[in-house]
Amino acid sequence: MRRFATKYGYFDAERREYVITRPDTPRPWVNVICPGEYGLVVSQTGGGYSWLRHASMNRITRWHQDIIKDDSGKYIYARDDATGEFWSLTWQPVRRDPSAYQVAHGIGYSVFSSAVSGIESTVTLFVPKDDPVEVALVRLKNQGDESRRLCLFTYLEWGLGIAPDWHREFHKTFIETGIDADRGYLWAKKYLWELPNARGEHWNRNWEFVAFHGTSALLAGWEGDKERFLGMYGSLQDPSALRAGSLSRTVGRHGDAIGSLHVKVELGPGEETAVVFFLGVVPDDETAKMDELAATYRSPEHALAKLEEVKAYWLALLDRYRAETPDEGFNLLTNTWLKYQAMLARLQGRTAYYQTGGAYGFRDQLQDSHIFLPLNPERTKEQIRLHARHQFAAGNVLHWWHPITDEGLANGISDNRLWLPFVTVNYLKETADFAFLDEKIPYYDSGEGTLYEHCLAAIRYSLERMSPRGLPLIGEGDWNDGMNAVGRAGKGESVWLGHFLYGILREFGEVAVRRSDLATQSKLVAAAERLKEAINEHGWDGEWYLRATTDDGTVLGSARSEFGKIFLNAQTWAILHDVADGERARQVLDAVEQHLFQEYGPILFYPAYHRPDERIGYLSRYAPGVRENGGLYMHAACWAVMAAAKAKRADLAWRMYQAISPVQRGLDPDLYKVEPYVTPGNVDGPDSPNFGRGGWTWYTGSAAWLFRVSTKWLLGIRPEYDGLRVDPCIPSDWEGFTVHRMFRGAAYRIRLLNPAGRSWGVKRTTVDGRELSEPLIPAFGDGKVHEVVVELG
Repeated sequence: MRRFATKYGYFDAERREYVITRPDTPRPWVNVICPGEYGLVVSQTGGGYSWLRHASMNRITRWHQDIIKDDSGKYIYARDDATGEFWSLTWQPVRRDPSAYQVAHGIGYSVFSSAVSGIESTVTLFVPKDDPVEVALVRLKNQGDESRRLCLFTYLEWGLGIAPDWHREFHKTFIETGIDADRGYLWAKKYLWELPNARGEHWNRNWEFVAFHGTSALLAGWEGDKERFLGMYGSLQDPSALRAGSLSRTVGRHGDAIGSLHVKVELGPGEETAVVFFLGVVPDDETAKMDELAATYRSPEHALAKLEEVKAYWLALLDRYRAETPDEGFNLLTNTWLKYQAMLARLQGRTAYYQTGGAYGFRDQLQDSHIFLPLNPERTKEQIRLHARHQFAAGNVLHWWHPITDEGLANGISDNRLWLPFVTVNYLKETADFAFLDEKIPYYDSGEGTLYEHCLAAIRYSLERMSPRGLPLIGEGDWNDGMNAVGRAGKGESVWLGHFLYGILREFGEVAVRRSDLATQSKLVAAAERLKEAINEHGWDGEWYLRATTDDGTVLGSARSEFGKIFLNAQTWAILHDVADGERARQVLDAVEQHLFQEYGPILFYPAYHRPDERIGYLSRYAPGVRENGGLYMHAACWAVMAAAKAKRADLAWRMYQAISPVQRGLDPDLYKVEPYVTPGNVDGPDSPNFGRGGWTWYTGSAAWLFRVSTKWLLGIRPEYDGLRVDPCIPSDWEGFTVHRMFRGAAYRIRLLNPAGRSWGVKRTTVDGRELSEPLIPAFGDGKVHEVVVELG
């Protein structure tokens, strides 16, 4: 059934797909498909690229980032041999006007359906869960009354290494292509990888893989050279190979390496057929694996079976947490798209259309790993372990690192290290796996320590870097990397970081108590109280909290400031971590509502900077109202919803939620522009002439945070050390909701009833018919299903 339909598409809730009904969406609307090490991103036009393990260091296919043109990708052409007419099975690159065109982006796959010149086609694109290969299952049907003789031609450009490929004429001289016609595939290798070799030498290492591109059909021809396919000064829209209807069968080391396969198809009236095309990569010392994969995926039946495996895998994982509420948009995001976005784009792929990354960010992927807590907490545990290995023994950490080389950047950004204890605390609340704290994990530089020691090292490193006034030093930025000049000289302070650190000190003090480490607990609590006092003395501006001070003492986030008078994070985290008490907590949330909550959600600060300020950094260099310069930064907006929910300001929380919901924003697609099924990184603020325009979708930490805010603070089901706390903050006109959730080895069906029309306040809680004295559901761990009924009143 169609939900939230616009002129560009709609949600199919039953199939868990977003269906695009015309190709000319206001921006590329993409899918990220990456169940493991191999991944791809594909747009509704057919644009995109593929990679293994690292989207920038180990790109398989070349792609040019151009959000406006979106004309770079892997394509399949069809040609009528009787007339010479040709078109592409996706809208790009030929851009024929199809009589029908539809793209269904699903969970782990995308389906392109079109009808051109009496030929109906579908291309189902997916990546099997355990094989380093992508599959395009093509189905063709003759809609007419006469037989048709068709040809299919594929096209892709080999990248084979670092991307973007900044020196194409240089790199093409290292690529070799070949053909195994009997097994139906082209192969490609490269004799250069920009990474240093074992001796530390640059420009002296092979790309250590072999890529291959094959088909299930009998090969009529192949092409390894771009010039022969396009023709000199030719284009993908009108390549000479399609005009000629044949390929030159050129391969070797002396061309501009591409991969193109030519197969022939004959269709009688009403007849249909299936052809599989596949693209994959194997280590260069495992070429037998290439033959094995080629033989496996030459079967359309096997490809279809693998597709069903992919669908079943994702649905089983996603359904470990399911909410049924009166808000259909909330359900779509919470049950499917937020989880999928965080897992595929942020954790496994670490790439998308607006940022072709591939590295791990210390703070970024740690936060993203929250998404696994109610689904598969072992994955969060793996992420914590991985990040702890990229901490130095002193307590500081790498800002980011590359998973292939393990090389990274150690800088002076001050919040990174603290996300390790933050996420560890949340893992412990979900699992009660306190034994994990005793696991020995090596430091990045030398030695090893228990996870508990890693977390304390991060806290200690931060406490050693305080200003004379008792506020944390901001260093080269805190959560906001764009404030990279505020404290480079070692004097600038961060009020937001003070809020963040204060909460961590308190939370980890509780962890210390549960380990009977009372000496550490005492130190942490004492440090927390000193910090809270300093923040409220030096960080308060009279109506709201300041954001920071620069090295020269300039105050940021004050009513006296010309730009950036009030910053969002400095207010919301004062509530989230209980720095602001009583009347002051109400006051800062009022300030957020009055000054920052705009039509499209709470912006990061106001007003935007209209000229660069070297004392602040690149934040002030963005165009006014764009991204971090006074735009809506979705990550921070999620925290604002969370703060309003914690303060039990239900009306404000839900107005904010609806304002930032991509489902709701997507109902005005020509203003919003970006995908309505995933969160954006940012939305232009009121200082931009494009106020309300979205950007930087998929590759944003806001997906995991919006899921976390939705489930823990709006629905209000929060794991604590001793069970599940039920403390919702919902619209008063909801009659209730139901949540299906796994927790510590048992399943819970939690039904909330709201007969009195309340937004919060639990009156009665029963578990399996037994009433509890407080709304804290115990952890049974018995593998059974437990019925929970909660009544507000």
